[in-house]
Amino acid sequence: MDRTDKKILAELQLNGRLSITELAEKVGLSISPCHRRVKALEESGAIKGYRAELDPNLVGFEFSAIVFITLKEGDKQAVEKFENAVIDIPQIIQAQRLFGEPDYLLHVVAKDLPAFQRLYDEKLSAIPSVQRLISTIVMKDVVPERLFPIG
Repeated sequence: MDRTDKKILAELQLNGRLSITELAEKVGLSISPCHRRVKALEESGAIKGYRAELDPNLVGFEFSAIVFITLKEGDKQAVEKFENAVIDIPQIIQAQRLFGEPDYLLHVVAKDLPAFQRLYDEKLSAIPSVQRLISTIVMKDVVPERLFPIG
């Protein structure tokens, strides 16, 4: 990956809706080479996709929590069952496996506190192999989904 590829990635992070013409102009390339580089970055997996950034409050998710999970067992089967269960819960918008304790960090959104409580009681606590759940309410996003510092 060279300096031009990094410029392309930086520009697309800022605005994934740029046309190839606009992108080429911003990174100092002609249209054809710019298009080839974007395709190559997509095929390599450096660019995983394009999407709209939503305001959670305006789409009905006014409540956000971080949930720390410790598993009873750490064997391969228990981990797979847990991770498959987490994938099936749409209110979990990010899940990360951690080294040490706790085993997982989940970022969960809900309409409000009662909706989160129902989710916690009915789904999160029912996930296979869960030993302990610890949750904390997000007060404020200080650095919401920062862009990667490319270049």
